[in-house]
Amino acid sequence: MNPSFRKCVYPALKCSIPVIGVLAIAILFLVPVTPVNAQEAPQYQADPYWPQLPFGDNWITGGLGGMCVDSRDHVYILNRQNVVPDDLDGALMAPPVIELDPEGNVVRGWGDTELLGGRLHDCHVDGEQNVWIVAAGSGVLQKYSSDGSELLLQIGETGLYDSSDGTRRGQPLNSESAQFFLPAALDVDTENGDIYVADGELPGGNQRIAVLDASGQFLRQWPLHRAEGEGKITPLPHCIRLSRDGRVYVCDREADRIQVFDQMGTFIRNIDLTFEPYTSPQGRNSGTRGSAVVLAFSPDPEQQFIFVVNQNSVRIDVVDRETGMVVSSFGDGPGRYRGQFTLPHGIGVDSEGNVYVAEQEGRRIQKFRNLNSN
Repeated sequence: MNPSFRKCVYPALKCSIPVIGVLAIAILFLVPVTPVNAQEAPQYQADPYWPQLPFGDNWITGGLGGMCVDSRDHVYILNRQNVVPDDLDGALMAPPVIELDPEGNVVRGWGDTELLGGRLHDCHVDGEQNVWIVAAGSGVLQKYSSDGSELLLQIGETGLYDSSDGTRRGQPLNSESAQFFLPAALDVDTENGDIYVADGELPGGNQRIAVLDASGQFLRQWPLHRAEGEGKITPLPHCIRLSRDGRVYVCDREADRIQVFDQMGTFIRNIDLTFEPYTSPQGRNSGTRGSAVVLAFSPDPEQQFIFVVNQNSVRIDVVDRETGMVVSSFGDGPGRYRGQFTLPHGIGVDSEGNVYVAEQEGRRIQKFRNLNSN
């Protein structure tokens, strides 16, 4: 942090603390505040050799709206194809969905842009290697075969939104149905195949978590939790992930936190994620991107850590799942050099604990090696 913008930790003392007080405070800070120590907190380093180049058939990607990792550690990225037109003189447009192997080689690319819909936002690979796609602008969910050659299931009707007039201009209904209005993300329960959907990526759309059965039939829904006095915070469920112990984690983007529910929608707790700007926010917008944009769990059986894209600090926060404490962060802030990010928007973790970050404005994916892995 810029020293000129540091705040006094004890403003009531006006930063004038006697020597005895300083010693007492120093002793206080020696007491551990979390069971995770520096040695246990995972450490990461950008891998400059992943992915392999040239990328595909001399492909160029647009913004990467989302990503996911399957059980074989294959990585899938969602390419929005919004490239600079003149760049196509020197490259070919990459397909909407691109699969990479663990070494970073392109396995295949696929996808019909008209069928997939607009603003690709999230994906999930289930236990049978089927690929689920969420295109936020389409109002539908789609399930494809692993190679993308067959559309196995579509939930919702393309071009029909869960609104008062069926269009994006209508008022959101949050109706008890399997039709959506700007869906942001999904996850699939490994036990019974139920589908959990964060339906409400942007203001003006729905604001709910919807649950469907494996065939796409509506089961139940619930809103983000709002405590007394929080009614003005716009509910935007921007991500959703299920933990192995039956908890539902949702990014409450506008409130800079993760909300945790049980699978019936009972609110359990908030995990707050804050940040401190390096530069004074005076005279400019600050903290508007969100500190909890998308998340992924560590691969250990207990899923001890949550990896959270913090777009405000432009870093990845590593959160202890039990305590909710940020135990470390990685990434070198905003920028286009290795290890930096330009609007990170997707995150995934492989079986070795390596973390992958996809960038919307940076138009690339980076791999961060888990330095604690054997």
